[in-house]
Amino acid sequence: MRKLRGKLIRLRSKKGMELVQVAILVALAVALGLIFKTEITDFVNKTFEGLNSNF
Repeated sequence: MRKLRGKLIRLRSKKGMELVQVAILVALAVALGLIFKTEITDFVNKTFEGLNSNF
C-alpha cells in the first residue's frame, strides 16, 4: 500500500510540474508576442504583400 501511495504522489507531482512548465511557456510566448508585436505585424504584412504581388 505504501508503494502505491508513493507512486501516486510522484505521478501527481509530475503532472503538476508539467502544468507549470506549460504555463511558463505560454506566458513567455505571449510576452514575446507583445514585445515584438510591431515587428511581427510588419513581417506578416510584407510576406503577404509579396505573395499577392505574384498572382
